[in-house]
Amino acid sequence: MKLKARIPALLLSMLFVALTLAGCGGAGSDVDVKWDLSMAVNGTDTQIDSLVAYHFAELVEERSGGSVVINVFPNDTLAGGNSTKGIEYIATGGSDLGAYATSVLAGLEPKISVATIPWAISSYEEARQVIDSTGGAYYAQLLEPKGITYLGSFHNGFRQLTNSVRPVTKPEDLKGLKIRVPGSAVYMNFFDALGANPTAMSWSEVFTAIQQGTIDGQENGCSITKSAKMDEIQPYMTIWNYSYETDLFVANKKIWDSLDPETQTLLQECALEACEWGRDSLEADEQALIQGFRDVGMQVDVLTEEQLAPFKEAVSGVLDQLKASYGPDACAAFGIE
Repeated sequence: MKLKARIPALLLSMLFVALTLAGCGGAGSDVDVKWDLSMAVNGTDTQIDSLVAYHFAELVEERSGGSVVINVFPNDTLAGGNSTKGIEYIATGGSDLGAYATSVLAGLEPKISVATIPWAISSYEEARQVIDSTGGAYYAQLLEPKGITYLGSFHNGFRQLTNSVRPVTKPEDLKGLKIRVPGSAVYMNFFDALGANPTAMSWSEVFTAIQQGTIDGQENGCSITKSAKMDEIQPYMTIWNYSYETDLFVANKKIWDSLDPETQTLLQECALEACEWGRDSLEADEQALIQGFRDVGMQVDVLTEEQLAPFKEAVSGVLDQLKASYGPDACAAFGIE
């Protein structure tokens, strides 16, 4: 029997096995666990990255007959809630598997967030098509030297805006607003160009920071906005699809290479299936979530192309700079002109 030797995952899995045997009278004692793997995600139990990870774990358990165990750790618990450390753990082997947004993985390689350039991707259909062809291959190329193996991608969602101060329907409405953003240069430069005060902050701190007035708002997909309960503390929402964000399903390269070919095939198939499930789920739920925000009293402004035009004009210089900084190869991989 082969067991992985990561201390946190191993201790938890030993406790899980002990409790299972105690509660089931040794019902699982005949299962030969070949691999016991940890999977780290940044989101809460109800966010899309966690849901995909749990679905993946169920698929693996079912198809391996229990011989491969996936322990999911939401909220970056293995890294003390710190997503920066979380991706470092994936790179160094502190975690076996993971799912992280490209804006977070950009901490390892800035070019990995190229597809988040505002309005570079216009639809979920386009995102699927480009990532499943040239985009995914580009992610894999960037991650391999960092010690990470790319297994798949699923929607984090088009990023929208919520705030506690006023409706945002034109560029001047953003002036002076303190907006939490991931640390990526894409988001920092974008909001700075629009006159806002972008603030990099760990996602786990955002709810309290909004309650305390430290920041005025945040930008994220509808699914994460809902699961983080932003509708309970933010009265204004702007739907503008300004940036597409994807989560990458990844593995530590050394761990992945140590797996036998049969297990690699099983995990790859289950990862791709879980990613497709995540994409379908997020797309199906998005319009219902928007209506739900309205139902609880949020003012939701869905911007038209005419309303978006002055935003795009205001940041045109920033977009040109971003494209130049990422370079022609990165932009070509995602059809960005």
